[in-house]
Amino acid sequence: MTPPTKKTGPTKKTPPTKKTGPTKKTGPTKKNAPRPRRSQPPSRRGGAATMLVVTVVALCLVGLVMVMSASSVVSQQRYGSSWVYIQRQIMWTATGVAVFVAATRFDPQRLRALAVPLLAVVAVLLVLVFIPGIGVRASGSSRWIGVGPLTFQPAELAKLALAVFLADLVVRRAGDMDDWRRVLRPALLVFAVFAVLVMRQPDMGTTIVLSFVVGGVLFAGGVQARQLAPAAGAALLAGVTLAFSAPYRRARMLAFLDPFSDAGNTGYQAAQSLIALGSGGLFGVGLGAGRQKWLFLPNAHTDFIFAVIGEELGLLGALLVVLLFATLAALGYRTAVHARDRFSALLAVALTSWITGQAVVNIGAAIGLLPITGVPLPFVSFGGSALVFTMAAAGLLVSIARRSEPARVPRSGRPLGPGRRRAESARQHARAAR
Repeated sequence: MTPPTKKTGPTKKTPPTKKTGPTKKTGPTKKNAPRPRRSQPPSRRGGAATMLVVTVVALCLVGLVMVMSASSVVSQQRYGSSWVYIQRQIMWTATGVAVFVAATRFDPQRLRALAVPLLAVVAVLLVLVFIPGIGVRASGSSRWIGVGPLTFQPAELAKLALAVFLADLVVRRAGDMDDWRRVLRPALLVFAVFAVLVMRQPDMGTTIVLSFVVGGVLFAGGVQARQLAPAAGAALLAGVTLAFSAPYRRARMLAFLDPFSDAGNTGYQAAQSLIALGSGGLFGVGLGAGRQKWLFLPNAHTDFIFAVIGEELGLLGALLVVLLFATLAALGYRTAVHARDRFSALLAVALTSWITGQAVVNIGAAIGLLPITGVPLPFVSFGGSALVFTMAAAGLLVSIARRSEPARVPRSGRPLGPGRRRAESARQHARAAR
C-alpha cells in the first residue's frame, strides 16, 4: 500500500488562482468591438486646402495652354520661333510650383519676425529700379531690376511684404483698436510710401492692388467702416488726380468710357479686346484659331490674355476662368474665417484680396468695365516675377488652410453647429491676441 505522502494527485491540481481562462479571452472582443470615437475628427479644413491646390493647378494649366496659343505669333515675329515664350513660361511655372510646395510647408507665423526687415528690403528695391545700370526700363516704365539675363519686379514682392506687415501690425495692436489711429496711421504711412514709389515707375495697376490689400486687412482687423471711409476717399481722390496728371493715363481713362470713339489711337487696345471677346461667341473659334493675336491685339499673351480666352474658348471658357477665381476667393476667405490664429486669418484675407482683386482689375479692363491699368491675370498671363510671387501667396494660403484647427466635438459626439463654431473661433482669436 502506497504511503499517503507519495500521493501526488492533489498536488498536481492547478490552484484556482492560476486559472487565466477568463482573462485570456480577449481576442474576440478586440477584433469585433467597434473602434472608440475619436475626441477630435480629422480637420475639415483639409478639404479647403485640397480644393485650393486643385484650383491653382487648374489656373496654371489654363495659363500654359493659353500662353502657348496667344504668344505664338509675336514670338515668331521677335525670335523666329513660336516656342520661345511658352518655353520661358514652363520654366517660370516649374519655379513657381517649387515655391508653392515650399510655401505650403512653411509656418506663416514665422513671417512675423520678418515683417519689418522685409518691408525695408522692398523699399530699397523699389528705389533701385530708378538707378541706371541696375533698373531695367521697358515700354516707358522702370519696373524691373536686371540680374544677368534675368529680370525681377520688386513691386510683386511689395504685395507680399505689405500683407505680412499689416497682418502683424493689426495683431500687435489689437488692444489699441479703440484708438483707431494707432493702427490706421502706420498702415497708411507705409502704403503711401509704397504707392509713391510704384506710381513713380509708373504702375497704377499694382498701386490699386496694394490698396485692396490694405483695405481688406484693416476692415477684417476691426477698423470700422466710418473710420476707413475718409482714408478711402482721400486715396481715391489721389488716385484720380494721378490718373489725370499724365497724358497717357488721362487718355486711357477717357478712352475706356467709349473706346470705339478713338479706336485707332487711345481706344485701340480696349476696342481690339472687345472685338476678340465678341468674335468668340458661346463656344469660341477654336483653340489656336484666334485672329486677334495676329498682331491686332497688343499684349495678347500678358495683360489681354483673357480676351484671347474669350475669342478661342468662347463665353463658356471665359466663364470657367471667372468661376475658378470665384472659387479661389470663396476658399481663401473661408480659410481666413477658420484660421487657427488672428495673424493667419488676416494674412489669408490679405493674400486672397491680392489675388482676386488683381484678377478683377485685369478682367474688368479686358471686358471694358474698368480702365486699362496693365496688371497681369494671376496664374494665367505670361510673366516671371508675377507668377512666382503669386504662387508663393497661394502656397501660404494653402498652408494656413492645412494648419487650421479641426472642428471641436462636444461630449455628445456631434460636431458643433455654425454659430458655436464661430463663437469658438472668436474665442481662439481673442486668446491669440492676448
